[in-house]
Amino acid sequence: MAIRQIRKWGDSILTKQAKEITEMNGRISALIDDMLETMYEADGVGLAAPQVGVLKRVVVIDVSEEADQPIVLINPVILETSGEQTGGEGCLSVPGKVGTVTRPNYVKVRAKNRELQEFELEGTELLARAICHELDHLEGILYVEKVEGELHDARMEMEEE
Repeated sequence: MAIRQIRKWGDSILTKQAKEITEMNGRISALIDDMLETMYEADGVGLAAPQVGVLKRVVVIDVSEEADQPIVLINPVILETSGEQTGGEGCLSVPGKVGTVTRPNYVKVRAKNRELQEFELEGTELLARAICHELDHLEGILYVEKVEGELHDARMEMEEE
């Protein structure tokens, strides 16, 4: 496993659509391991392959308190959403900034696991937000395109709480 460089806002790869994964191989498996290690090292709750410079449809998410329950979604597709939540959101590709974004409060997604077996996952609140945020990356969309109002310095947000 290795820590990969996280691409930053302004890098053109972040605006491109990722390609479907059709077979599991050593490169994809290593990519997933590296993405998890990179996400944990950066104290993130999610990471999409384009954020590490790879245009493949894979995301990793871990919203657990102990950061030990990783979710791997390969070729994910949102099946259903409901409700609404508005709150602060940040991104490892836009370091030090947060913005207010409205997302669904419930999401149901179909994806494949590391063995390319199809499964469905339902999430609410932070998990729903993370799924929507990471799947946007696979379409070349950054959360800054959805921010209501201005981006703010993340440190200022933390001090106000």
